[in-house]
Amino acid sequence: MRADGSAGADHAFGKLPGGSSASLIRCVCSKRTAAAMLSSRALLVRQGRACTRKEHRIPLHFSEFLPYQLGVAATKISRRFAALYRAEAGLTIPEWRGLTHLDHSGPASVCDITARVHLDKGIVSRAATRLEQGGIVSISDHETDRRAVVLYLTDKSRALMQRLRRIADASQAQLLQDLQDDASLLQQALKRIIKEPSA
Repeated sequence: MRADGSAGADHAFGKLPGGSSASLIRCVCSKRTAAAMLSSRALLVRQGRACTRKEHRIPLHFSEFLPYQLGVAATKISRRFAALYRAEAGLTIPEWRGLTHLDHSGPASVCDITARVHLDKGIVSRAATRLEQGGIVSISDHETDRRAVVLYLTDKSRALMQRLRRIADASQAQLLQDLQDDASLLQQALKRIIKEPSA
């Protein structure tokens, strides 16, 4: 007991062997400080993880996503043009593409047409069968590959292709007019994309 009647630090915290109450106070404060630092660090880690999860949930805006824009534009133009040659000759998109390739390159196998018009082989084969049934193409065996067949345009299809070429020319002219000064840049960009090897 001190002279003023108050209890000393040794009495308040208990006497440590070989040490002082001041040492105990410093130890307790150090532990509290360390615990506070660990708690703050854990909070920062949780906040960082929450931010990361939030960043991962950022929505993708299709209206600004270029592959989506190209896909939508291609679909709209293709459907617009498809309506014209469907009304003219009752053709589907695969049939039109196959005929165009034959008109441009001459007789070709289903595999050749598939690679050129970027359609599945089964789709091209079914289109070829329908065209043959309509008398628009003829099909014969391949000279060197027994598993393959070759498609030829018939006289009936040649007259049809003349009409379809006029429709195609008019459709492209309208599209170029709609695009105006942007047409040339767009064509250059599309050519670069198309030339890129497929994955």
